[in-house]
Amino acid sequence: MITRRLLGGLAASALTLPAFAQTAPVMRRTLDAATAFPAAGRRPWADQIPNLRIGLLGGENEADRLGRYGAYRDLLEATFGIPTRLYPASDYAGVLQAFSAGQIEAASLGASGYAGAWLDTNGGVEPILTAEELDGTISYISVLVVRADSGITTLEQMRGKSLAWADPNSTSGYLIPRFGLRQAGIGVEPGQYFSRTGFAGGHEQGVVAVLQGQYDGACTWASGQGDESKGFSRGNLAAMVEKGMLNMRDLRIIWKSAPIPNGPLTVRTTLPASFKEDMKLFHLALPKAHPAIYRDVERGGGTGYREVTHADYQVIVDLRLDEAAQRRRRS
Repeated sequence: MITRRLLGGLAASALTLPAFAQTAPVMRRTLDAATAFPAAGRRPWADQIPNLRIGLLGGENEADRLGRYGAYRDLLEATFGIPTRLYPASDYAGVLQAFSAGQIEAASLGASGYAGAWLDTNGGVEPILTAEELDGTISYISVLVVRADSGITTLEQMRGKSLAWADPNSTSGYLIPRFGLRQAGIGVEPGQYFSRTGFAGGHEQGVVAVLQGQYDGACTWASGQGDESKGFSRGNLAAMVEKGMLNMRDLRIIWKSAPIPNGPLTVRTTLPASFKEDMKLFHLALPKAHPAIYRDVERGGGTGYREVTHADYQVIVDLRLDEAAQRRRRS
């Protein structure tokens, strides 16, 4: 499981991390031969879910988000025969709050966002699937980028420079880089190592802030696989390259994190089991049946999806609790 790989990368942590079972259940994958797209038709669970509401995280402009998810929304509606609406939030917290208020049924979250929603709802959400990368793993990385013409080539040269985080609920844009930098002996609070730090408002916005000289560096996410000169196979950098917002020659990556569990498609725990199963079947088959929609939703491509459980994200829950404890100690 990816959690074992991640634990290896975080071995120096002062956290007491949980012990994981040595055997794991067989998880279904898109690549399984039996994967088939579900037949269209209204389901019995629709009596409990008359409208399917999908939350969309912030991190890119709203028009692009709605554009990427438009065909996905239409396909959900056509497959399950119920009205389906998209709810874009201005930031990550908006989707977490919508889960807490029971205002959405599902959303694709980052690992830290899932951990936050799980903690906020006392286990009221659960992960059902995550993206699988080209090599069959279910992990990605955080990267710290600077302008290529900045003269900055190492973390040491970021001393006294400014750094943009993506969002306080972002895994790769906040939680993991803060953890990784602390493990490298770098103070992450303003004035400790960096001249200043701040939130850019999302991954896309952080990279734009670096390109425009508003920050010296920013943390964002990438699959860590594929052609680095094109922003890798999947992630924020690849999406910005594809949209014409970024030429990778203008950036330099000076730090990469240990593997991070890909964020899960998350649903409310109290929803019918048959709904959760239909959502699993829909997404597992999506990359084969509708590859263009899959690539739009995932901002690039891998091999599809794989089932996950809460155990895959317990290490992120622990890191999030540790981060909260450190904030309390500082206050």
